[in-house]
Amino acid sequence: MKLIDSIPLSTFVIAALTLGLAPFVPEPHVWEKLKMLASGALSRPIDMFDLAMHGLPWVLLIAKLLHGARPAEG
Repeated sequence: MKLIDSIPLSTFVIAALTLGLAPFVPEPHVWEKLKMLASGALSRPIDMFDLAMHGLPWVLLIAKLLHGARPAEG
């Protein structure tokens, strides 16, 4: 968590909005892969890699937000 704490929130937001959503047209790639996952069509390794690659910025952003929302210990 020290690494996530050391990176500014804006970096995670920018990464999620660019890499996490690219390509934007006709729909965000991560959204397409999530729909494939929900329908059971996410079976090719390249599609799984795409989901991981486009989903990672969102996972890191959520982790940063949740970690920052925790009350301070002490």
